[in-house]
Amino acid sequence: MALVSSKELLLEAQKGGYGVGAFNVENMEMVMAVLAAAEEKCAPVIMQTTPGTIRFAGLDYYLANVRTAAERTPIPVVMHLDHGDSFSMAMRAYRVGYTSVMIDGSKLPYEENIALTKSVTDACRPGNVPVEGELGKVGGKEDDLENEDDSPYTDPAQAAEFVERTQVDSLAVGIGTSHGVYKGTPCVNVDCLSRIHAAVDVPLVMHGTSGVPDEQVRDCIRRGICKVNYATDLRIAFTRGIKAYMREHPDAFDPKKYAVQGMEKVQAYVMQKIDMLGSAGKA
Repeated sequence: MALVSSKELLLEAQKGGYGVGAFNVENMEMVMAVLAAAEEKCAPVIMQTTPGTIRFAGLDYYLANVRTAAERTPIPVVMHLDHGDSFSMAMRAYRVGYTSVMIDGSKLPYEENIALTKSVTDACRPGNVPVEGELGKVGGKEDDLENEDDSPYTDPAQAAEFVERTQVDSLAVGIGTSHGVYKGTPCVNVDCLSRIHAAVDVPLVMHGTSGVPDEQVRDCIRRGICKVNYATDLRIAFTRGIKAYMREHPDAFDPKKYAVQGMEKVQAYVMQKIDMLGSAGKA
């Protein structure tokens, strides 16, 4: 199957009351592992890359990996730009063939965020490429993205205006999550999420989900979250698998052999999350 748009997948998730997993992929092996998990669970899947990852190899390299994976499977696969940090970056992803684009203007003043986000939605609309915006702050650090803010929560009234004025297809919201590794157990502001959900009608997106307890994630899905992002935990799983193999085989030098154990860890992690999100069998 060719790569698909995220719009229909998220609208179906919104209607069905489940979440679609969005998994950051760093290399070919992680792409293969995420796809294997989605196939095993017969679940739609979003694969995504951040600007930091893209700077490592380029949009075309990652797109080629994911496009090949999509063409080998009947499972719906989306290629998404995560945290696009400029109009230029969003347009490069759009032109090269990404089927979903995020523009993150959350660090900007409110009106500037609206202007930037609307410029991307206006440009992507003719190509039917959906756009994810962000309002509010997701804390912590992921790749080159860092955010420390004393008031991270999305204002529900602003969210309604933001969606109306920008015409985004989905909205990433600040509800207390954070990128990277949590120092303690996170506590999501579900009351804030419920108010946002009541104010807007587009699918909502949860960032910084690695490390958030599954029950909190399920509660967020019940309150309107349709797309759930995972990045840090996939990196940790892949690296732990390789380290475990190298401890047992210190003289190993064939990347295919030690990468397999990393892939197995990623696949197991993604399968568990698909089950938890409720998207198994939804492809």
